[in-house]
Order: sequence, then C-alpha cells, then structure tokens
Amino acid sequence: MKFRNLIVVLSATLMLSACADWIFRIDVPQGNFLDEKDVKKLRIAMTKEQVVYVLGKPVVEDSFDHDTWYYLYQMKRGMKKRGDDFRKELKIVFVDDKVSEVVGDFELSEDFAIPLDQ
Repeated sequence: MKFRNLIVVLSATLMLSACADWIFRIDVPQGNFLDEKDVKKLRIAMTKEQVVYVLGKPVVEDSFDHDTWYYLYQMKRGMKKRGDDFRKELKIVFVDDKVSEVVGDFELSEDFAIPLDQ
C-alpha cells in the first residue's frame, strides 16, 4: 500500500513538473527605450531641451552633477524562448548646458561632431 502511494505521488510530481513551461510569464521592460535612429539624431552642442525632444526625459539625473544624464533600459524576459535578458545604457555629459560627450551601448552617427548650427 505504501509503495503504491509513493508511485502515485512521484508520477503526479513528474507530470506537474513537465507543465512548468506552459505557464505564461510576461516580459518586464524598465527604463527609457531608445531607438537607434533617435540616438543617431544627437549632435555635439545640442541643448538640454533639444536632447529631451529627441530622446525624452532621462531615467536618472545625477543628484550631485546636473550636467550628467543617464538613459537606462533593461528587459527581463519572462520566458527564455523569447530571448535573453539585456540592458542598454547611454550617458550624456553637458558643459554649459550643451552636449559635450555621449558614451554608451549605442553607435553614434558620423555627423555627431558637426553641430546643428553649422
């Protein structure tokens, strides 16, 4: 009798563990989603207002340095078959309220060093 109960419990456990992939889990995006074409619109000497128009407000503004903005985006996948988790970062440094440096996971356009005024 005990052996029979053990077999029933083990088989039920194996069957239920096989159903684990059937549970739907959502992807969890967090932060600023930046499109590559929008990042390529950035130019040296752009004002903060122009950057906000192109990319939107940053997720993080440095509390001690108001001239450094961070755009962060993280995607945590609910299920592995939809891809891997990833994270993208973009840091913009301003000098005299104009873009002086852009560093991050995005490729800048060839015209980045040419200001919009010229």
